[in-house]
Amino acid sequence: MSETKQIPVTKHMVWNAYKKVRANKGSAGIDGESHKDFEERLVDNLYKVWNRLSSGTYFPPPVKEVEIPKADGKTRKLGIPTVGDRVAQMVIKDYLEPRMEAIFHESSYGYRPNRSAHDALQKARRNCWLYNWVIDIDIKGFFDNIDHAKMLLAIDKHVDEKWVKMYIIRWLTAPVQKQDRELIYKEGKGTPQGGVISPLLANLFLHYAFDQWLTKFFAGVKFERYADDIVVHCKSKEQAEYVLERLKRRMQECELELHPEKTKIVYCKDHKRTGSHEHVKFNFLGFTFKPRPSKSQKDGFMFLGFDLAISVKSGKRILERKERRDLAEQSHAQRRGVALLSVQNIDVCYGEVQVVRNCSLEVRQGEIVALFGGNGAGIVFVIKGRNAGKIAAVGGKSVIVQGGGATNSLVG
Repeated sequence: MSETKQIPVTKHMVWNAYKKVRANKGSAGIDGESHKDFEERLVDNLYKVWNRLSSGTYFPPPVKEVEIPKADGKTRKLGIPTVGDRVAQMVIKDYLEPRMEAIFHESSYGYRPNRSAHDALQKARRNCWLYNWVIDIDIKGFFDNIDHAKMLLAIDKHVDEKWVKMYIIRWLTAPVQKQDRELIYKEGKGTPQGGVISPLLANLFLHYAFDQWLTKFFAGVKFERYADDIVVHCKSKEQAEYVLERLKRRMQECELELHPEKTKIVYCKDHKRTGSHEHVKFNFLGFTFKPRPSKSQKDGFMFLGFDLAISVKSGKRILERKERRDLAEQSHAQRRGVALLSVQNIDVCYGEVQVVRNCSLEVRQGEIVALFGGNGAGIVFVIKGRNAGKIAAVGGKSVIVQGGGATNSLVG
């Protein structure tokens, strides 16, 4: 059959989108159809997506709502589209992403090609050394409160194609099916956290609501944004307080609200910045930034720096996730405990890590790194120092570390 349709969606676009969706995996939507089920009739399913997208007759099914437990005992609601709908969303995301990448801010890192959370953490680390104060920003229920009218204004700036706008509106207004099968229809706001196209739309919304606004009115401050997780760096407490007050008003203009308890001003205290403040630490992307003992690269002396390490909550989640996986996948005879190593004077901090036994992990500045082997063995160790290096091998409780021009054998 000819691919000539009124909308320029090709079978090749659908196939490429499917390969990305398959690689991302994910659970079934409201139809209960898994990736395996979808692949049993793959040609028919992909043809259906292409035929409907290219003819303007594609209507997304309701999104399945699931609740994910949070560390504070509350839950986060995620929206899980069907496999077919994820493919359809990926087609439009791939179509729009290049033009959006051309305008997005360099300090935006979340869900963007060739950018990562580690990039954001490295930039935040450097800016904490250059700027004395941080505004730790939390937008209350961001994905649930994105205003559709304002979102469409942002889309109009960069999207001329009526068919693209049509599908975006259909996804924005698609109902959510709760666990009791009740359908909830949106009332002009919200996009499911879990949809394929949602991160792109969220980045576009905050590009105008935050990135461009802050750059225009406060050119002297720096920031890192990973989706709706944001930190802003200021030179003085007075500047931080003023920026925060203006930012509160800006969020109200955009029909959003800063979380009154989670949003705070933080002092980056260290051996040179010796003042006092109520808050001297903050969390960003699973890492805690706070005053920490550091070792000088010049003379080896210890001093109080302001640096990051994996947060306690994130460390616990890593171990809990590993334990659950072990319980599910291994017999009792195969399970092994986590060996805790006592490690000192390691010159490894940044660089790719390649480990035997199917282990692979990227090392970043921090105090705790959890490293797990393909055989189920677990190792947790402390990393100090700032030189690039590689972990060359893991065997039992023995770790061989190469970096800083020396090789150290560490045995727990």
